[in-house]
Amino acid sequence: MVLDASGVAKTYGRQAVLHDVSLSVTKGELVSIIGPSGCGKSTFLRCLNLLEVPDRGRIRVQGVAVDRNAASRWTREDERQAHALRAHVGMVFQSFNLFPHRTVLDNVMLAPRVVKKMSFQDARSVAEELLVKVGLGHAMSRYSSTLSGGQQQRAAIARAMAMKPDVILYDEPTSALDPELAEEVLQVMRALDDEGMTQIVVTHDMRFARAASDRVLFMDGGHIIEAGDPDIMFARPEDARTRRFLRTFL
Repeated sequence: MVLDASGVAKTYGRQAVLHDVSLSVTKGELVSIIGPSGCGKSTFLRCLNLLEVPDRGRIRVQGVAVDRNAASRWTREDERQAHALRAHVGMVFQSFNLFPHRTVLDNVMLAPRVVKKMSFQDARSVAEELLVKVGLGHAMSRYSSTLSGGQQQRAAIARAMAMKPDVILYDEPTSALDPELAEEVLQVMRALDDEGMTQIVVTHDMRFARAASDRVLFMDGGHIIEAGDPDIMFARPEDARTRRFLRTFL
């Protein structure tokens, strides 16, 4: 098991966003999380690498675990464990989050040099290899702000991969892109799946979720309503809420 989340709950003020959500992901799986806006998908994803600290629950990635209890404070030891856990997890955001004043190559080199203390030459070698892999070998010296949205997102994937994560999380990676640019990004994600990279994707792209996923989860109201094989989920969903949601897309 690469990633295991158990009983994850999160509340903002009086609003409960996640209700004891659990998920286990094995090596090489591509899991898509779908559901209506505001259902807790992105919050759950951010809890998986402790960008959002859950009120309670347990997150474990490659043997590194963080346990939360509603009665406990977030301690220095919790933060140390969270930092160790994040070393195993890559994150790709909807809005790319690249540094616009740095070149594409610099963006990909930065985290390995700062976090892993990799030498300049080693970091450059890794970054160049990854940028070629995502189809940006020609754009290494360009500033990220000059790239198309699809190119920026592919650079963001290369940046996440540069840390050699065990799992990559994607929060709506194609929602800001037109269909042609989105397809560029999805091709990279499919190629990573073919290579055995573990990936968890929050998405509204039902075509991708059905065609590329090993498993699809449908969330609503802070709960996982049902999960399973994408062909079965899309053809014969069991829950009425899943059927209503998918009817708007299919």
